[in-house]
Amino acid sequence: MYELNDRQVADFFRRSYTAIDGLWFMKAEAAGGFDAALDLDDEVWKVFPKIQARMLKEATGLSSGLEALRECFTTKLAIEGFGFDAQAAARGFTVSISRCPWHDAMVRSGRKDLSGKVGTRVCGTEYSVWAAEFGPGMRFRRTSEICTGSERCVLEFASDPTSAAP
Repeated sequence: MYELNDRQVADFFRRSYTAIDGLWFMKAEAAGGFDAALDLDDEVWKVFPKIQARMLKEATGLSSGLEALRECFTTKLAIEGFGFDAQAAARGFTVSISRCPWHDAMVRSGRKDLSGKVGTRVCGTEYSVWAAEFGPGMRFRRTSEICTGSERCVLEFASDPTSAAP
């Protein structure tokens, strides 16, 4: 058996993860059409971010709040191969994504024209779920998207102090 180094193992799993996501979507699309596949994909992304966030919370020892969200979310982006920068903002932080591996995969597969429809829906769901996993009052807002023609995705995460748990 050939021994892979940690980087090769991580790359294998990252590439497998993106490949299975795309393959699953295309098979669901073939079975029920694009809109039905997108509906199913959206349902998956209502759950999967909870799993990711909880794994990263456990791995980092962080639990809730904006700092934990920033640390875990940016770790996830780095693991998945995003190009990004995170900056402090009023009551939160902003993530500016310059390269999205999901959009890149859609472009490579000849589906750039569908990237905006998928990204707008799925990322909106995914990132809202990420925010909610770090406590009541955590909010997410997206102001631009690469998949709809912007140069960057801009994601804003903030805490609404009036919604904090007692």
